[in-house]
This record gives sequence, structure tokens and C-alpha cells, in this order.
Amino acid sequence: MSVDTSNTLPGPTRPLSRDDEAAALTRYCHTRDPRLREELVASYLPLAQALANRYRGGSEPAEDLFQVASLGLVKAIDGYVPSRGRSFNAYAVPTILGELRRHFRDRSWRIHLPRGLQELTVRVAKTSQELRHELARAPTVSELCERLDASPDDVVEALGADQARRMMSLDVPQVVGDDESAPVIERIGSEELGYDAVESRLAAEGTNLDDRERRVLELRFENGFNQYEIADVIGVSQMQISRIMRKALKKLLLSVRGEEHEDVSLVTS
Repeated sequence: MSVDTSNTLPGPTRPLSRDDEAAALTRYCHTRDPRLREELVASYLPLAQALANRYRGGSEPAEDLFQVASLGLVKAIDGYVPSRGRSFNAYAVPTILGELRRHFRDRSWRIHLPRGLQELTVRVAKTSQELRHELARAPTVSELCERLDASPDDVVEALGADQARRMMSLDVPQVVGDDESAPVIERIGSEELGYDAVESRLAAEGTNLDDRERRVLELRFENGFNQYEIADVIGVSQMQISRIMRKALKKLLLSVRGEEHEDVSLVTS
């Protein structure tokens, strides 16, 4: 089933430069200018495409996956708060992946149910979400029955069926502070300090990386893309991405050692 994004996604718009993206995200957070959002969506669409490509080859059409990922991108742009200090990519990637996973989750049933119960289960889930927003709490069975005009037994059965069909999601938010929550997946494992080291090195003055080298390392170490996915975003072959990465990492190594002027042409092959 195709998702209609005609009122969300922009037409042809020139992508922003990397320097302009950060400024545009900050301005949009304060102004909510719809034209500025269109520019941001156009600039980050390659990211959505690369994430959608992770799920290619299954039963879902590639166009549908891209539309779902694009909607996730819009949600990420709308929800991003620059003042919290987190990079946009670090916020957008789990948001877009979460949208894709929900798409698959909502379209799959782990157990076979009668058609009538399937339909009621979908209605109960949707109504429960609506009431949760209205009441600022989880609705009771009686409140669901009143809104759906259904019997308590049917509602309870539908709630049980909905619970049984859902896999445990790593995207479920858990409160980790007074005002913030984070998906479970972000709390699994230990922090990889090497990523911060790479990001800090990229931002440091004196490194002689060009824009493409910086972008490739950002996609690899900050977003976790493999070389084939990076090649899709950059628009070159996987072999070229491998060469760019080797050259860029060599430059960083020389910079750390204080040998920034050493010839780096030996790593271009």
C-alpha cells in the first residue's frame, strides 16, 4: 500500500550545504517556516533513501519504503531540538528507522486471527492511541467500549490479540531523565568512545579533509552506514568510497601524530 506524501514532501529543491543545514535546522526550530522545512527535507532525502534501502529485497515495494522513510525524516525535522546538543543525524537515523520498523510491524501478524477480530484489533489500537493523547493517560476498557460501541469482552480480546501480535520493540521510549526519554535500543551496550573521537577530530581546526571525505567519515562512523550505503548517498562506486575512507583516515592519523604535512598520496590507490 502506497503512502501519500504529496502534502509533506517537497518538489525539486536545491539541497543545502553542510554549513547551511545546521543554521537552517536552528531557524526552523524557532520559526517553523514550511518553506525552510522543504529545503531541509530535500537536503536530507539521501539519508532517508539510504535507510530505506536497508530493507530492499523483501515484499515491500522500494517506493513505499522510501515514502515511509521520508515521513520519518519529516518527523525527525519537526522533532529535532538543536539546543539539546545532539547532532541531527544522530537524532534522525533512529527516528527514520523506527518509522520503517513500525511500518513492517503494523503490516504483519505473528498469529492468524479471524478477519473480524483483526479489524477490531486495529480499531482498538487506533482508538487507544487517540484517547491516550486526549486524556494524557492510558484509557480504561470502559472508555474504549464507549468510544468504539463494543462490548467489554470484545475489547479485552482485541487488546490481548494486539499484544500477542506485536514483537517487543527496541524503539519503545523509556524515561532516562526528568524531561527526556530515549528508545530502549539507545540504552543497550556501552558507549563507543571512538565515534566521539572521530567526530571531534573532524571538527578540529587544522585537519585538511575535503568536504567529501568529511561526509564519508560522518556517514560511516556517526550513522553506521556500510560502504555500499555510503556509495548510494554520495553517488559513486563502493570501490571509490573505500579509497576515500583510506585516504581520509590516513590524514586523520597524520594529524593526530602531528605530521599533517606528510605526503598522503600513497593511500589514494
